[in-house]
Amino acid sequence: MKNIKFILAIVTIAFFTSCEEVVDVDLETAPPRLVVDASLDWVKGTDGSEQTIRLTTTAGYYEPEVPVVSGATVFVTNSAGTIFDFVENPGTGLYNCINFEPVIGENYILTVISGGQTFKATETLYACPDITEIVQNNEGGFLGDAVEVRFFFQDNGEEDNWYLSRFDAPVIPYPDYDAIEDRFNQGNEIFNFFSDEDLEPGQVVNISLHSSSERYYNYMRQLIEIAEGGAGSGPFQVPPSTVRGNLVNQNDINNYALGYFRVTQAVKTDYTIQ
Repeated sequence: MKNIKFILAIVTIAFFTSCEEVVDVDLETAPPRLVVDASLDWVKGTDGSEQTIRLTTTAGYYEPEVPVVSGATVFVTNSAGTIFDFVENPGTGLYNCINFEPVIGENYILTVISGGQTFKATETLYACPDITEIVQNNEGGFLGDAVEVRFFFQDNGEEDNWYLSRFDAPVIPYPDYDAIEDRFNQGNEIFNFFSDEDLEPGQVVNISLHSSSERYYNYMRQLIEIAEGGAGSGPFQVPPSTVRGNLVNQNDINNYALGYFRVTQAVKTDYTIQ
């Protein structure tokens, strides 16, 4: 009997081994583009003076690392002409500023000069409301079997507003984002929530609420839709169109950069699951 089991095991292994075939998918690789991660967030309770911008390029699907962009000139200018320089930590593609001045209602222009090309983008800093309340529901989710964390904030009824929320939790590998507008909640209390059946008491959920421009809201809505399967679920599926940010190449409009220059005020808080 032991010999029979041994033979069957060998046959089974041989069968599955013979069915395996390594498939190398020949993917087209476009020329690299500059990618600008310029999220200047003024967190309430800080002076917002320390900010970082990251420059990389696109790479092939199978590339193990993201190429960084060094040696660029990066600065932000406000409406008064004040220049805030972002200086690279050599060889990292990380450009740091230690004297940025965030002002509500101020317009800022980002300039990135790299590879003989100049890229510019403009954003306005809007005020962000405070988070007024956080509520936990142990019967949340579509099936009532998830722990739900819901936070509330008061919208300013005297103006149109757009927001970005972010949840970080130990039960998800990546942050959970949502873009919010006040079109149907003008001047009312607004809420957003995160739920997961694996949340347990003692775990900490990080909650962030950001102010947003309308254009950044539209940009994030597109990215969130793609991330949630709006562009298809295949492993090599691509968006139906390139999601363009607000960076414009001043030398060649067709050689655009990817990414977005945003300036937001933000509220951040932690909630411990009960």
